[in-house]
Amino acid sequence: MTGYPRWHTASEQGPRERNADAVSAYAAAGAPGITFALADGVGSDPSAGRAARVAASAAARTPVSEGPAAAVRTAQQALRELGGTGDAVLVVAMPFPGGYRIAWVGDARAYSWNGSMVRKLTEDHTMAEYFRARRQPYPPRMEHVVTTSVRTTRPHEIGTTEVVGGGLLLTSDGVHKVLTPATIDEILADPARGASGLVATAIAVGGRDNATALFVEPPEVDVAAVVTEPFPTAA
Repeated sequence: MTGYPRWHTASEQGPRERNADAVSAYAAAGAPGITFALADGVGSDPSAGRAARVAASAAARTPVSEGPAAAVRTAQQALRELGGTGDAVLVVAMPFPGGYRIAWVGDARAYSWNGSMVRKLTEDHTMAEYFRARRQPYPPRMEHVVTTSVRTTRPHEIGTTEVVGGGLLLTSDGVHKVLTPATIDEILADPARGASGLVATAIAVGGRDNATALFVEPPEVDVAAVVTEPFPTAA
């Protein structure tokens, strides 16, 4: 895997009964790099975990030529073929020379990393964000009510963006709704911490949800091997 960036992923169940987060990474022959996907199951029952795993895997294996929005639609088709009612939110980062094209539904996030600070690339698809954009008040629980998901989204509702250069961070809400941007910056600036540091800190400071992070280091620290930390997800 020479030439691919060094990346790390970590997840903790936290106080939930099971871990319903999932990550997937796939490098197709001839593609410009690795496609990354992070999914967070809606709810905490076994169907949520299965939905997250199926969505993340299907998205990551979508041909790069089709683009990240197509990866979300592929994940949707995979959930419909799975049957049941399990659902997930999802963020996909698909490589192109020099950067990543990103698509998402729900409140899974992508950030860029310039070596000292993160910059949020996605906007949460939540009721809270809907009301904020309209300068209207809302109760705190609206932060956790998503307006799009893998199973329910329509094509025009899929968020898209892209980023050139630097590192990349994907997170579930168990990380980014617990840690401040300044805390994320501090953790990523320490090479010994990375994704595992983000997740451990989110749980340690009182996070009540599954916490998952996937961190792709900036190109200037590329190494010849891809490194990952395996983690369990719901059965």
